[in-house]
Parts: sequence; C-alpha cells; structure tokens
Amino acid sequence: MKNKNAMLMTLGLLAFMTNGDNYAAAPLLLKISEDLGISLQHAAYSVTAYMLSFGLFTLIFGPLSDRFGKIQVIRIAAFGTALFSILGGFAFNLQSLMIFRAFNGAFGAGVFPVTMALVGQSFNDKERQGALGKVMGIMFLGGATATAIGGALAYFGSWRLVYIVYGIGELIIALVILKTLEKDSGVVTELNFIKAYKAPLSNLRFMRLVIVIFFVGFAVFGSFTYSGKLMQELTGFTVLQVGLILSFFGLGTVFGGRIAPRMKKLLKHGFLVSAGIMGFAGLYILSSFSNIVLLCIGLFGFGVAFIFLQSSLVSTAQAKLPKMRGTAMSLASFNMFIGGAVGTAVNGRIMIQQNINLIFFYASFIILAVGLIAAFFIAGFELRQKKAAGVKF
Repeated sequence: MKNKNAMLMTLGLLAFMTNGDNYAAAPLLLKISEDLGISLQHAAYSVTAYMLSFGLFTLIFGPLSDRFGKIQVIRIAAFGTALFSILGGFAFNLQSLMIFRAFNGAFGAGVFPVTMALVGQSFNDKERQGALGKVMGIMFLGGATATAIGGALAYFGSWRLVYIVYGIGELIIALVILKTLEKDSGVVTELNFIKAYKAPLSNLRFMRLVIVIFFVGFAVFGSFTYSGKLMQELTGFTVLQVGLILSFFGLGTVFGGRIAPRMKKLLKHGFLVSAGIMGFAGLYILSSFSNIVLLCIGLFGFGVAFIFLQSSLVSTAQAKLPKMRGTAMSLASFNMFIGGAVGTAVNGRIMIQQNINLIFFYASFIILAVGLIAAFFIAGFELRQKKAAGVKF
C-alpha cells in the first residue's frame, strides 16, 4: 500500500461502523423487545443470529481473501453489510430482524477478519501489533460510541433509526474504499477450503490459541450484550444516559490500543497476566457495585484488558501462519464470534434463572483465566521463535 496510514484510517472507519451497528444492540434490546412485543431474552436472539452468522462466514471469507485478494473481499462485504444494516431498521417481527441481522453478520465477516489479515500482511513484525491495535481501537471505539449514538437515536427517535443511520454510514465508506484502495493480489493460486484449513487445524499450538480466543468472545461479547440492561437496573437511567456510560468501554479499547505496544515492551510476559487481572477487576466491579464512577472505571478497565488480550492473540495467531493470514484470521474470528454467540445464549439463561449480575461475576473469572493461559502459550511461542532465530539467553 502506498499510504499505510490512509489505509488504516479508511479500514478503521469501516470497522467503526460495522462494529457499531453490532454493539448498538446493547442499550437497544429493551426498546426492541417493547416495539416487537417480545421478551428481552428473545430480543437478544438477534445478537446471537448476528454473531453465529459472522463466525460461520469467516470460514468462507478467509480463504476467499487469500485467493482473490483482501481488498476485493472487503469491497463486497462493505456494500453487503450496509444493505442489510438498513433493512434491519425495517424489521417487522423477531424472525425478520434475525434474518436481516444474520445477513448483516455474514457480510460483516468479510470486514473485520479480512481487515486484520490485510493489516497483518502490510506491516512488519515490529509494527504489526501497533497497527492492529490502532485499527481495533477505532473499531471498538465504534462499538462503544454506538451505545451513546444508538441510545441518543433511540431516545429521540427509534431503535430502527439506529440501524438505518449505520447502514448509510457504511454505504458511504464502501464507496470511498471502492475509489481509493487499490486491489491486492491473492497469496494462493487455487481456492481449496479443505486444503486451506488442513494446515491450521492440524497445528495443535495454533488451535489451542484460537480456542483461548473463543473464551475471550464468550466473556466479552457474551456479557457486554447485557450491559445496557445491567446499567438500567443499577441506575434507572434512560437509554441515552446508559449509552453514554457504556461508551467508557470503547474509550478503554482505544486507550488500550494506543499503549499496548509500549506496555508489552515494558511488562514483557507479564503483559497478558496484567490484562487478565485488569479484566477481572473491571468485570467484578460491574457485578458488585452500583456507584456510577466505579461502573465507569470498571467499563474502562474491561475495555483496556480486552484490547490487550485480543491484539496479542490475533497478532500471535497470524505469526503462526504467516503465509495464510486470511485463513488464520478466519479461525480466530470464528472462535471469537461463536464464543460471543454461545456466551450471549448462555448468559440469557443465567439472567432469567438467576441474576444479571452473575453474568459479569462469572465472566470476571473467565477473563482472568484467559489472561494467564494466553500468557503461558504466547511466552512459549516467543521463546521458540528466539531459539529458531539463534538468539542467545
């Protein structure tokens, strides 16, 4: 790419919008359930439909991007997700909403993982985590500001307007990408899904890493879906005020993305352990306190921990399959979003049968375990890399 910064900004803005229309559901679920005459748990099925579809279709878009070029896949996906985001605003019952959100998730699968793969192949080892963190920071800022934007649009207008506005935004960025980003070449000569996944599926160290990513999705996406409901129960605030509070999660991801390279250099193998502890503390605060200041601090720490964990895991997953970054990202994203879908479904049952606070209590221990296990796996991988390069200790 001639201008890598421009590429990062354009793709970051697309990720901002596509992630936004996913995260906007957090403060909107109550409004959706009231408008469509369904329970909150049933309204959450639209989130599950999005995440399941997203996860499954990453398995298709990854090999396609390795064969035909990542920019081409991103272009098609951008237009597709724009169309079905707009249609989501015209859903007339739960079934139609789930269908539109599922298609939206399917095309969204061609945005996030393929963008991460494109960034991964465009930067060297020294710059890669910083570039990934920057795009992911913009992406998750989109997710968190979506709670504020979505809350405002729903408060002054309708939840339907949220999906329509995001769809129009995605359409504009899709046109910019069509005009400005040059097509890249494929990195494989034939499209063979069995062959594409044979290498990663038979790589035990790679697979155990993406399984860890499953639990990141379970803990983060599975709990954040219900964060709007939690905040409304704890504070009694309007959907607009709740959306503003939830934006602290996104601010944490942006801040975390900016400082991740420096903190990793400073803390070394303690970086991911610290992320796990920070995530535990943030989620525990959400499960146990009702003070607004503490809740904002908890959300911020939760966001920082997530971006620390996710950028490290994604960067390492790509490094394990440097010649097949699209396929590597497919399996990583598949596990993250399937984990999120399973987490959303499981946590919906917990909310109904027990207490919504327990969703965040259980997630705090999962994120702590993820940090410790990820630190162990990645430390071993980096040690083997140094030995292979002949570095003396």
